[in-house]
Amino acid sequence: MAYKTKLRKIGNSLGIVIPKGVLQSMKVEEGDTLYITEAPEGAVQVHPSSPGFADKARIADSLMKRYKHALRELAK
Repeated sequence: MAYKTKLRKIGNSLGIVIPKGVLQSMKVEEGDTLYITEAPEGAVQVHPSSPGFADKARIADSLMKRYKHALRELAK
């Protein structure tokens, strides 16, 4: 779904107001951190979590399962 918004002056900067429907679909609220990454053709993407975090968490889970005995010994 596409939403339309305008750039607005906020202090000495410019900003956009994100429509309520977008915030609800992203499951974010005031005070949450959003990450902006570049996309092809001059576009940007807005993410509610750090880009790549899910991949890193999956790798960490895999390593913890593989080395669970060694990690248990190190924790002693």
